[in-house]
Amino acid sequence: MNFFKENPMLLSLVAYVCCGAVAGVLAGLLGVGGGVVLVPMMVAIFPTVGVPAQYVQQMALGTSLASIMITSVSSARAHNARGAVHWDIFKAITPGILIGTFCGGLIATHLPTLFLKIFFVCFILFVSAQMLSNYRPAPGRDLPGAVGTAGVGGVIGLVSSFVGIGGGTLSVPFMTFCNVPLHHAVGTSAAIGFPIAVAGTLGYIVGGWGRPDLPTMSLGFVNLWALLGIASASFLTAPLGVRLSHSLPSGKLKKGFACFLILVALKMVWGLV
Repeated sequence: MNFFKENPMLLSLVAYVCCGAVAGVLAGLLGVGGGVVLVPMMVAIFPTVGVPAQYVQQMALGTSLASIMITSVSSARAHNARGAVHWDIFKAITPGILIGTFCGGLIATHLPTLFLKIFFVCFILFVSAQMLSNYRPAPGRDLPGAVGTAGVGGVIGLVSSFVGIGGGTLSVPFMTFCNVPLHHAVGTSAAIGFPIAVAGTLGYIVGGWGRPDLPTMSLGFVNLWALLGIASASFLTAPLGVRLSHSLPSGKLKKGFACFLILVALKMVWGLV
């Protein structure tokens, strides 16, 4: 214990690795962005490593999106090996994703931290309700045209940048509504997470560039030390989540995870109060 006290950077790296391992499994297993777990964890860790209070939420969101660049590649490769990625949907939705996420990330860097925290709490409560109800929109139509799909991508990207996720919570219901099978929607969502992560990360880097008092190892609002720990672990564990998703009762797992998210939201609300 004394060794870790004398080396706080190493202790924080261990914490980031643990966060990344959990996020990688969840990304592959449940089709939700690991950011719903990563952001609260980093919000708890960052104040202890010198991130100013007014930048904690933005740094957590930017770093979460940066880590998803790695997680999404690993998860998408595993899904693609099972033939579960629709690259035609990926190509159609990506232009809107890139524009919406970059603009959202840039806007978020200028918003009050309190607003972003409240938005995040509301979002994870929405995710929890969706999981507990097991709601899936009834398949009702085909995908909209190129312009419509890109427009949906813009909305998904904008929301994703505000909460630091890969967009699966929104893109999976959208695709299942358009008659894409669930496992294929999850796999395609994993691939869509990459352009979301790239554009969002750029937005947070540009928006945070030159801000005073950011700790060392920061690139705008991306903490490179946290990114190293999270990405290295999540890249390895995302394929495990994919394998588990095809063998475990995902319904029960989602309900348990939803209860955990509710507790996280309540903890964040308590901190705000």
